[in-house]
Amino acid sequence: MAELSSREVVERFAKALRDNDLDTQDALLHDDVTEDYPQSGELIRGKANRRAIIENYPGAEAAGLPESVVDEVVGSEDRWVVGPSFGFMHFSGTSDHFVGVGHAQYPDGTMWHIISLIELRDGKISHITSYFAQDFDPPAWRSQWVSTMPVHH
Repeated sequence: MAELSSREVVERFAKALRDNDLDTQDALLHDDVTEDYPQSGELIRGKANRRAIIENYPGAEAAGLPESVVDEVVGSEDRWVVGPSFGFMHFSGTSDHFVGVGHAQYPDGTMWHIISLIELRDGKISHITSYFAQDFDPPAWRSQWVSTMPVHH
């Protein structure tokens, strides 16, 4: 099998996220992958710990894992990628650095926006930094200076 480009690795990873395919995710990750969540100050070291967090997600037994949509992959050789579950709306980047912007609906019904910074090394994902934010209503005080944009849910 031919070696995958960095872009192909990220696209396959996005599809594996969307499909909740942990085996494919693991195959695309370095054994020493790290993933950090700056908002909570957490650092996940290694594939086994990352997988354990996903497999032990509270409420996943009853309601399933968070569901998201992959709408677009942007960067070299732009393509559209569409799917019904965990993934990202938009990827951009080249070489070994990509940015994923997306959303996820969690088992409790809340909608969260996700931004992930993805780094590759030796053809595999070696580091992910993810930021999570919930929707909020815009404050009335600035309404005269803004217009509303479509919400990607």
